[in-house]
Formats: sequence, C-alpha cells, structure tokens
Amino acid sequence: MGGSSAQTLASSPQAKTEILQAISFLKDFDDELEDVVEVYAPNPYFRMSLHLIRSHLEAKTVTPTSLIGAAGVPYATAARRVKEMIEAGLVEQRPRTRTGKTFSIHPSDKLLESWMQLTGRLKRLAQKNFEFSERRADASDYYFGSSYMAARSIPPLQVLPEPLKLAGGVRVLVHGDPTFMVMDALKRQFEQALGAPIHQRAFSIDRLHEEVLRNAERKTSRYDIVAVDLPWIGELVSKGILMPLDDALDLNRVDPADFHTAGWKATHWGGRPYGVPAQTTPELLFYRKDLFAEAGLEPPATTEDLLNAARALHDPAQGRYGIAWNAARGTALGHTFLMTLADFGQPVLDLPAAAGGYDTDSLDKAAYRAQIDTEAGLTAAEYLMALLDYSPPYILSMSWYERVRPYAAGNIAMAYGYTLLAPYFELDKSSPACGNTGYVPHPSGPGASPIAPVGGYAMGIPANITPERLSDAADALIMFTSPEAQKLYIQNGSRTNPRYSVSADPEVRRSSSIFEAVDGMSWRDELQFWPRPPVPEISDIIRICGEELHDMLRGLVSPKEALRKAQQRADAIIENKSD
Repeated sequence: MGGSSAQTLASSPQAKTEILQAISFLKDFDDELEDVVEVYAPNPYFRMSLHLIRSHLEAKTVTPTSLIGAAGVPYATAARRVKEMIEAGLVEQRPRTRTGKTFSIHPSDKLLESWMQLTGRLKRLAQKNFEFSERRADASDYYFGSSYMAARSIPPLQVLPEPLKLAGGVRVLVHGDPTFMVMDALKRQFEQALGAPIHQRAFSIDRLHEEVLRNAERKTSRYDIVAVDLPWIGELVSKGILMPLDDALDLNRVDPADFHTAGWKATHWGGRPYGVPAQTTPELLFYRKDLFAEAGLEPPATTEDLLNAARALHDPAQGRYGIAWNAARGTALGHTFLMTLADFGQPVLDLPAAAGGYDTDSLDKAAYRAQIDTEAGLTAAEYLMALLDYSPPYILSMSWYERVRPYAAGNIAMAYGYTLLAPYFELDKSSPACGNTGYVPHPSGPGASPIAPVGGYAMGIPANITPERLSDAADALIMFTSPEAQKLYIQNGSRTNPRYSVSADPEVRRSSSIFEAVDGMSWRDELQFWPRPPVPEISDIIRICGEELHDMLRGLVSPKEALRKAQQRADAIIENKSD
C-alpha cells in the first residue's frame, strides 16, 4: 500500500474531524488565555502548528508569509522559528514552480503523527477532568471522546462474511504466557469466526526469539503471524524479518487511535508500524493492601518508600518476605536493571530528552551509545543490592513467573510484575492476594518521575510470507487484535489490554481494578517504553547487564566493577554492529 501511516490515518474522515475539533478547541483556548492574562506571550511554534495542520486537512496552500503571519510574534522571530521547525523535521518545503523560487509549506509525517496522538490524549484528559452531564446521540457527542469513553459494551466476536482460504489454516507463533494461552483455549471460537483452522505454537521468550530468527532464514515463512516482544522491533526490522504493517493492510482497519499511545508507538521503527499491539502489559508494583493497612503503610511512591515498606513487612521467621523481583542470571535480571535504571531517570542508551521521558523516534538514523557505567547506573545497582536484604533466599534464581507465584501464595508482601501475570492471584480465590492487591507504577528515585515500563507483544506478519497468503493473514491478524477479541481474552482470564475502548467496557472494568489503574497511568503519561529502547542490540545489552550484575548480586564483584564490565561489553556490541 505504501505511503506514510500518519498521512494515511490523517486522511480518513473521522481522523480529520477529530483533529480539526482539537485544533478549534486549542485555538479558542489560546485566544481566551490572551484575553485573560495581560502578560501572556504567544507561542509561535504552537500557533504555526495549528495553522499548518488545519490548512493541510482543509487542502489549503500555506506559504512562508502566511505561516509567519499566524505566529503572532514579530516577523524576524517567526522566521527563525520556522527555520527551527524545518531543522527539527516538523515542516517540509515543496517547490511551487519549476524554478523552485517559490515554495509551499507542509507538515511532516512526524508533526502529523504527534498531532494525532495529541488529539487522542485531549479526549482522555477532557473525559478525566470534566463531567459531561449532557449526552446527545448525534455525532457531536463524540467531541473530545465523551461518547468514546462512556460506558459502552464491546459486542461479541463476529464471523467473517467470507471464510479464510488459507491452505492448512492460520499458522501462528506466540509466547507461552497466560494471554496467548487464553487465545489457544478459545481456538474453536476463533476458528468458527475465521472459517479456518488455527495452528498455534508457543515458546518461552528466548526460544521464541530464536524461532523468529530461524523462520526468517526459510525460503517461505512457516507462520502467517508471529508474536514479537516489543524491544525486538528494531532488530527484526533492520534484518528485514517483519513486513511493514501499512504494506500488509489498511491501517484504519486496526483503529490506531484506540491503542494506548506507548503500546502503539512501540511497534514503530523508522516512522512505520510493524505490528499490532496484542498485549500492552506494563510492569507495575503489586502490593498487599491488607498487609499495608495492618502496618499503617501507604503505597510506595519512591524507592525509599519501597525499601522502608519491605523492611517493615519482611518476616522470614513467619515465612514472609518483603519483595520479589527478576534476579535470575541473564535476560531476567537484565530487564530488571534497565527498568530500575529508568526508575532513577536514565535510559540505558544516550537518548535525547523529550516530553514525558526520552525520544526513541530517530533510533533508526541516529548514532547512540550505551550508558551503563554512570552515576544513575551505580545508584540503580546499589538499590538492587539493598533489595537483597528483603528478598526470599532463592531470589537469584527468580524470574518471570517465579516472582509472582510466591506472591500469590501469600509469602511475599510486594512484587514487581507485568500485568499479564496477575491471573495467578486474581483468579485464584484461595490466594491471600486475591482481592487484596494494589497496583502502582514503579516507585521512582530522587528527582525522577514514576513510570510503568511498557512490555508486551505485537503481532506482525513475516516478510517472507507466501504472497497468496498475505490478504487472509492480515484479516486474521485484525481479528486476533480486535476490541471484540481483546474483551474475550479478558473474560477468559487475561489481564492485559492494549485498547482504550476495551478498558471502558463495563464488564471489563468490573473484572479487575487493574484496567482502570493502567488507564490512569496512560492518561498521566506514566506508560513508557523508552526503558527498553528497541534497537537491534537491545537483546544483547539486556543479557550482558543480567550476567554482569548477577555476579555483583552474588558478591563476586563490586557494583562499580560490574557496571564497568557491562559498559565495555555493550560498547563492543554496538561498535561491532555499526561497522
């Protein structure tokens, strides 16, 4: 299909209407501010962006003069700001004549995509902060998402008008986690909806990575759809393993604006999407609300709060420990370190700062280096050493599921865990944690903000799929990731959800407090995926950190020595792959 995803989405009638509504509101609001605040200074970037996006959607030509006129500041100042916007890749110039002496101004894909995301956030912020007392059945009730976020029930899964004609059925490769296992348990229902048999293979995270790479070496793909961990996107795209999503299907069919912003953005590389979020599962802190209440403790907001709570609730003599976390050697501990580093305000790569955290949009073009052996790295490493004092004795072999099972059994007061693991205690009526668990973002270090590092999987189509299977594979992918399917997964035990519309469903909200909690984190921009930037080397960097810091936790090396070794090995990996 080609074309940029931003241009394609912005051209749809609904997207145009929503963005124009947002622009109209912001323009009026800016005018009101200017009238109310006597010392108000116009923001030329903001005003020129409003003018540029509106003109683009209304198919009106923008000249340098008209753009400068919209800035509301002196000519020379506005001209400098236009130049800065061009240099930042927000504005494009196109010749209007053969001589190229005159040109028109257009918003870049980067600016269009930013405004589309802003439109979605404005809707959610308006719904969160204002009461919409008057509901109308007409389209205007959709304004800023009032009808969208109203209690609206997702309908059941619908049968396709025409059954799929995939020879041998739909072949899917997934991760062996609770959500994908629910999908497997519902196989007969999906087979009826698709009109074709489904063959699903599930692997552990490391074996899944190996199988995705192995499948790419085959002449034709063994699978129609593959699930990929979000940090792998850069590696798989750079190796030509995944097909661009906008080459496989019409993006409007998956409704990108319905996805949590961080989850949808995490599927992109080089400005194009390469999968549809199947799970958006942030890592949170689970804590026992009953134990905290008995001890008179508040939910931890900072790393210091967490250590104090862990100390107060740690009682090995009674078989109870303060905290559980991923500390097994390699990939498990490596993930923990990257997320802990983010808790202290630093990414593992030297990413440029941006609103809400750090910018990952240009990783396909910009040079980058690892930053592990840093002051924040040392603070994070020392924090992990401090956690050892309040962890179970088997902590150094604890990984993904092992950290939640003892929490579910009542042996742990707090646990870092992905929301996809919540069924282990939420669905077990005999678990002391069932109905007694609170969910908060990662407690933050001094000077940092709370974040909920986004994990999960996207479902994509292999680049080496047989061409005649592509269209039906795309139809199956759309169904597997649809709101109807996501609700079905949740009704059958899943605790992950990538879509706002599903979180707003009354039945979904009643099923678990986790969905409302995650929605709140998304509104507050606490869902972030920059802690594990999806560069091609990220899997190796994670493994290296997990190996070197495991030696630190075992007491074989000091924190400084572990960080020094991890930094050297990560530098070598990045340098070798850039040669």
